[in-house]
Amino acid sequence: MKGDIHPLEFMARREEWDLGISLYARQVYEGHKTHVAQAMVMEEIEDGALHTVPFIRIDIEQGQQLIDELWRCGLRPSEGSGSTGMLKSTQDHLADMRTIVFKQLNLEDK
Repeated sequence: MKGDIHPLEFMARREEWDLGISLYARQVYEGHKTHVAQAMVMEEIEDGALHTVPFIRIDIEQGQQLIDELWRCGLRPSEGSGSTGMLKSTQDHLADMRTIVFKQLNLEDK
């Protein structure tokens, strides 16, 4: 509908030549032009000065989209191994395998 503001969207692109990730953001306004984020500017502050204003504030869905985009570029968390869903799936599989082994060896499951 004309005048509607769509959620902020993120895109990540892996840059093969410099081994970096380029981040893009846009917001579409129906019936108007698309707005895109411009280059971030770093500003010097005095030592010990309190920095309380974020350079961007996004909602949970936008954060999830950003994470998904980074995942698509090949980035993974440095801590842990996989997502909760993957872990749950592996735990269920191991429980099934344990049941099979105990039945095959006629052992009692503890």
